[in-house]
Amino acid sequence: MAVLTGALLVPLAGCGGSATGGPAAPSSTPSGAGTTPGTEPAPLPTAAGGSCAERTLADLDRAERIGQLLMVGVPATDPAGGAAQIGDVPVGGVFLRGRSSAGAAAVSEAVGAAVAQLGRTASVPIQVAVDQEGGAVQTLQGPGFDLLPSALEQGRQPPEQLRATVRGWARQLRDAGITMDLAPVADTVPAGTEDSNPPIGASSREYGSDPGAVATAVTAVVAGLQDAGVAATLKHFPGLGRVDANTDTDVGAADPETDPDDPYLQPFAAAVADGAAAVMVSSATYPQLDPDRLAVFSPAVLGLLRDQLGFTGVVLSDDLGAAAALAAVPVGQRAVDAVGAGVDVVLTIRTEDAAPMAAALAERATTDPAFAARVDRAALRVLALKTRFGLLTCG
Repeated sequence: MAVLTGALLVPLAGCGGSATGGPAAPSSTPSGAGTTPGTEPAPLPTAAGGSCAERTLADLDRAERIGQLLMVGVPATDPAGGAAQIGDVPVGGVFLRGRSSAGAAAVSEAVGAAVAQLGRTASVPIQVAVDQEGGAVQTLQGPGFDLLPSALEQGRQPPEQLRATVRGWARQLRDAGITMDLAPVADTVPAGTEDSNPPIGASSREYGSDPGAVATAVTAVVAGLQDAGVAATLKHFPGLGRVDANTDTDVGAADPETDPDDPYLQPFAAAVADGAAAVMVSSATYPQLDPDRLAVFSPAVLGLLRDQLGFTGVVLSDDLGAAAALAAVPVGQRAVDAVGAGVDVVLTIRTEDAAPMAAALAERATTDPAFAARVDRAALRVLALKTRFGLLTCG
């Protein structure tokens, strides 16, 4: 675990592209692939016993374990149709992409149909995620879903009021079958640079310009979501608030300032300490942390999150499907490189990526015992999260 004192991250005892040009070429064989950075849990169980997550893992074959590492996009307007296109890949989760204004009752029915469709090939309950941040980013609207203000507006509320307000929004999600929100944004955008920060500041997705104030708001949002049984996801580690390109639509997103002592890590550290369920890693480059790899492929960046911030939950990738920053890397290799670096859940908004990603992960696990162990540990974290939020139960 780590706390922030001034501009420094101070470890607590017992816890475990270029700067100016385009991004560094994404490596297809990242250093440390097949190993896991940071502190690992105890050895995996070899027989039934232990926690619910451990007992469930022991009963899963390799394809099912790999499936727990995949979160695949399906249309928010037709999740069951998207689920049918996934085929026989036993995915662990789906992400409702796009926007729906159908309202809570219709979404609940559609999500139920999608979960039933996926349940034919997956023996573990499905995680259903959305982007429900507020402002310009709100996947679900219509009757039964409040219209959410932007994060910038939310950040002006007193923390207890914000927590209570978010709790109400989160209950609407949970009642509609949504179990994970890919929010809140924990990125800090320096004052006066908002318009030159396409992914966050230009859309008022940040909670403020001071990392201390952002940390206060982010921890309140995490608490509100998780009070209602919705897993919160901090994004986009280690921060997109100082980049001048959007990794979804452009190449060259880089933050030359973030280092292990950066005060802009404070919102992530605070929310990790408060029990945030998941953290999403960005696809930008951070030369002070790893000059050779995008963050999502970097054991150094994942090691910072695991070792220095003490995060033991689930690490998700940002979109590895349609993101322009990853266009040069084959789809299956993206999944292998991300998992090899320490990512637990590979997110793709493209339904058609499920099969090639699963196949690439399986091929690597078959030939690389260390990578197979990395898959197992990632699957265990996913199952533990599902248990924590009541999605997975054992008799």
